[in-house]
Amino acid sequence: MHIVKYGELTQATYDAFDPHRPGSCCYSPEGLLDRHGLAENGYRVSGYVYAAMHVELPHFLERPLHADAWTAKESHWMGYVAVSDDAETQRIGRRDIAIVWRGTAAPLEWFKDLQAKPEHIERRSKAGSGEHVRVEHGSRSELATWNKNTDSSASEQVLAQVMALVNAHRVKGEEVSLTITGHSLGSALALLNAHEVALVMPDLPVSVVSFGGPRVGNAAFGDELRWLGARVLRVVVEQDLVPKVPGVVYAHVGTELRVDMRVSPYLKQGFHPAGVNGLETYMHLVDGYWCSGSEFRVEAKRDVLLVNKRGDMLKEELGVPARCYRRRSLRVWRNWLLSPYHASPVAC
Repeated sequence: MHIVKYGELTQATYDAFDPHRPGSCCYSPEGLLDRHGLAENGYRVSGYVYAAMHVELPHFLERPLHADAWTAKESHWMGYVAVSDDAETQRIGRRDIAIVWRGTAAPLEWFKDLQAKPEHIERRSKAGSGEHVRVEHGSRSELATWNKNTDSSASEQVLAQVMALVNAHRVKGEEVSLTITGHSLGSALALLNAHEVALVMPDLPVSVVSFGGPRVGNAAFGDELRWLGARVLRVVVEQDLVPKVPGVVYAHVGTELRVDMRVSPYLKQGFHPAGVNGLETYMHLVDGYWCSGSEFRVEAKRDVLLVNKRGDMLKEELGVPARCYRRRSLRVWRNWLLSPYHASPVAC
């Protein structure tokens, strides 16, 4: 399923992120997807994207505890650019470039997420009313802030890589598309990034697949995206609180796919805000989705164990330990879980 495919590309950004050294990814671009069991996903990573984190912290937060996580303001690894290989290109009928944005993981990023004040940007289209286009300040500044380590902003890094890839493949006579994906904060970055790319490259088909994202801009921003031709699919879990923020000043854009955690026979019920927003929870529910109001698909193929890779959302009676991912390959930790000493009753 295409939606799960982009979710797995996004999950790799969490699995490879080093919270103690936010400026770094644990793996090289060549080994990133392979180390996370995604070698057969149909994409290869062409380059990384780094964002600056210039935030004025309150004095009470400037402490030596976990100092690297707070003070690595100059360069945070935020995701990557990938391109479909020949087999995947033939299967989908075009060369697809993917921009993959990581969600919030470092303490400094959580603090920046709280800066939800609206920021005015220039209207480029003639669509909609005369309302000013406004977007959330924290996310936009993360894209636009100059990074001294890369001598460019995250936006500039993405545009340079995308332009080079588009030109290289169009010279060969190939049809090229762009898909931007992300989760939570990464969803907000994906929408803003789609707006920027669509402005600069109006002849490039741009799509967004987002998971559990907050509102990013006002209604006029949505008008802009539609006028620019960007297609947006937002995956939202009914019980997730993140898509309901930051407030009424902002509005969602695009087509919504809403899934409900209550339909899964494997998930805990009740109030679990962090677990409900987890990307693995999202992919589990999408894989089991058939249609609105239907039961969980019995033929869903994605391994249920993955839900607890970094969370604790599986029912206790399933016997799957919480947060079972320990920087091992998926094959290693899954075999550990399914060993005779850690056998799970989940059918896999």
